[in-house]
Order: sequence, then C-alpha cells, then structure tokens
Amino acid sequence: MKKTILVIEDDEDILESIATLLTLHNFSVRGIVQTTDIISVIINLKPDLVLTDYILPGLNGGQICQMIKRNVLTSKIPVILMSAYHKQAINIGNFGYDAYLPKPFENKKLISLIVKLLE
Repeated sequence: MKKTILVIEDDEDILESIATLLTLHNFSVRGIVQTTDIISVIINLKPDLVLTDYILPGLNGGQICQMIKRNVLTSKIPVILMSAYHKQAINIGNFGYDAYLPKPFENKKLISLIVKLLE
C-alpha cells in the first residue's frame, strides 16, 4: 500500500512540483493550500507524513506542527517543516517537527528525509 503524504503549501506551482515528485516516487499525495480546520483535515485524511511550508495564510507551519504534535490522534505523524526563510523559522523556536528542510531543496534530499521518517 502506498504511503500518503499531505503537503500543505500555498504556492500552487511548488505544490504541483512536490506532488509530481512524490507521485513519481510511488507516494500517494494530497495537497492543500489552506489551513482552516487543519486537525480535522489530518484526522480525516490519515496521512503517513505531513510536509508543510512555514509561511502560509492563516496558521503558519510552526503552529500547524504544534497542533499536530499536541493532539493525541495525530501526534505520531511525522512532520517536515520547510521554509525559504531559514533564520525566521529556526529562530522562532522548535515546533516539534521531525525534520526541517530549507528551500530551495534538492529533490533527493526531500525523498531521503521522507523515506527515513517513514521507516
């Protein structure tokens, strides 16, 4: 059975690129651009991993990560936080993410992180 990755990214071009890459590596991908009622979305989708951008409209990726990790129903889901704003994302604090990926990133790096976290 394919592992499902939930990608939260408001830039639709980046979301499409990541979805294509993950699909080519035999993952099932669900992409969303908004963060409204995110925990309900995650509980309903039951992803094996969440990949979220840091800068998003509404909740930021750090807040999403904290919500995932604090909820008993979602706390075991690995989260990768990605951002083009490295210093801001890291300096604000550790949100409990399992891995941090600075943008731009190499495709191999993303895939290896995902595989490692899903082992």
